[in-house]
This record gives sequence, structure tokens and C-alpha cells, in this order.
Amino acid sequence: MTVTQPDSTSGALTTGRPTFGRLLWLLVLTGVLVALTVMSVVIGSRDVEWSDIVAALGGSTDNIGQGAVAKRIPRTVLALLVGAALGLAGAVMQGVTRNPLADPGILGVNMGASLAVVVGMAYFGLWTQTSMIWVAILGAGIAALFVYTVGSLGRGGATPLKLALSGAATSAAFASFITAVVLPRNDIAGSVRSWQIGGVGGASFDAVGQALPFLAVGFVVSLLSARSLNSLALGDEVAAGLGERVAIARGIAALGAVLLCGAATAIAGPIAFVGLVVPHLCRMLIGVDNRWLLPFSALTGAGLLTAADILGRIVARPSEIDVGIITALIGAPFFIYIVRRQKIREL
Repeated sequence: MTVTQPDSTSGALTTGRPTFGRLLWLLVLTGVLVALTVMSVVIGSRDVEWSDIVAALGGSTDNIGQGAVAKRIPRTVLALLVGAALGLAGAVMQGVTRNPLADPGILGVNMGASLAVVVGMAYFGLWTQTSMIWVAILGAGIAALFVYTVGSLGRGGATPLKLALSGAATSAAFASFITAVVLPRNDIAGSVRSWQIGGVGGASFDAVGQALPFLAVGFVVSLLSARSLNSLALGDEVAAGLGERVAIARGIAALGAVLLCGAATAIAGPIAFVGLVVPHLCRMLIGVDNRWLLPFSALTGAGLLTAADILGRIVARPSEIDVGIITALIGAPFFIYIVRRQKIREL
């Protein structure tokens, strides 16, 4: 059995899990991630030779095989970055809300970012990648604040069940608003519908480069919040007693998650359930200490989304299934399992 107790000096959660075990899992996870990265470059609708891969890595696109590899490389980079962002954002959101059901999709954050982007495209002519990222971050922040406010109303405050229900209702409302905006606009309808599914196909290094500064800031802010999240996990009163500024700590951590969600949604669409599945899997492996959980969630999220993208290329060859569909097929049953395991009456 794993024993969890507060560290009297830092407020951090300490567990009985040995550091050696965590380092071993880190080594295994890194090896799996490297293998998935190689597979993502190699596997596609067209088989390629290793000579083509080497040549494409050097910048050559002299034949069809090298051209195919040249397109898969930015796609792989985007899958790694978006997966890491969503996995880390989910872990941070679960820590901020102390809610095992927290996820950028379930809490309506992704859909808020999507609505903001669609409104920007339809009414303000925002088509540049950077402007879409800024608008998506703003929409994600407003959605997160709205859902948390609604979930906090009434007796008991922001319980996991109330947050999940308010997030689901908000997502449904935002989805309806998106449909209302898109229906009369045939000029953007096709692009919006394709983007809304969520995917990493058609990625380019230009798009990745424009999102990278936002993602980098989000990663840094979120990872630096690990110790504060450990304190918050003990309860607000205990965290305050340990010297933690509860409101500031919660706000900074939430800001990191919003930056990650907004930027990831702008460049890849609203991909759901990665932020729900990944933190739970990581807790099973390395425990609840956020100093380990957050980086593990980022690495696992990168691996999960890359694996989902590879699977989407294989199951319908020569066509492809967007990664957002694959993650939904994986995440929806997992969500039901978590709800049943948590005994929803106690949420």
C-alpha cells in the first residue's frame, strides 16, 4: 500500500513509491516514445525505404518517398507537442480543481477555444496562425472561468460532479453556438468542420513554430506549479497553513493549463480525452506527487497522441482516421470507467 503524507517543510506529497521505480518507468516511457516517433515517420499510406528517411531528414525531397517522409516529420512533431500539452494540462486541471474528472474537453475549455476561433474567423477575418492562437487562449480562459464559477454555485462549492456537469453543459452550448455561426457561412464551413474533428494531418513547421512560444510558456508555468499543486491537494486550509497563497497558486497553475489548451486547440483542433486518460495512467505508475506526475503526463500524452495518429493511418489505409476520433474512442469508455470507479454518489 502507498502511504501519502505531507512534507512539513514544503507541503509536498510524499509517497512510499521508491525513486528507483519512477526512474525505471521514465526510462521505459522514453524508450516507447522514441519508438513511436520512429514509427510515425516510417508508417503511412505509402511504404518508404530507410534511405528515403535519411535523405528526407537531410532536407531532400527528390522522390515521392522522400516527399512523404518530409510531410510526416512535422506531423510527428505536432502530435508530440499537442499530446504533451493536453496531457500536462489535464494533470494540472485535475490538481487545481481536485477533480478526477477534470479534462480540457470535459470542462468545456477546448470548446471555448474552438468557439472563439470560429467567431474570429467568421466575423473578424482572423486566419493567421498567431491571431488564432491568441483568440483560442482567450476563449479557453473565459470558458474555464465560466465553468468553475457555475460549478462553484450552491451548497458544497465546486464538487467534481458539479464541475463535470457544468462543463458538459457548457460544451454542448458552445457546440451549438459554433453550428449557428458556421451554418450561414459556406465559405468557412468545410474548413471549420475538418478542424473541429481534431487532427495533426497537414502540419507544417511554420504552424508549429508560431505555436511553440505559447506552448513553451505553458509548459514552464505548469511544471513550476508542481509543488503548489501538491500543497493544494492537502486542502486549502492546510495549504494556507503551510504558507501557500492558495488563490495565486491556483490561478498561476490554471493559466499554464489555459495556455497549453488554447495553443494546442488552435493548431490541432479540439482533441478530447487525452487530458483525462493520461494523468490517471501516470498515477497508477508513479503515484500522486505532482513533481513526478506532471512531466510524466506530458511524456505520456505525447506518446498517446502519436500512437493514436499512427493507428488512424493503419486502420483505414489508404485513407486515414483523424486522431480526434481515435482519442474519443479510447477516452469515452475510460471516462465511464472512472465515473463508476469513483462511485458517482460520492463525487
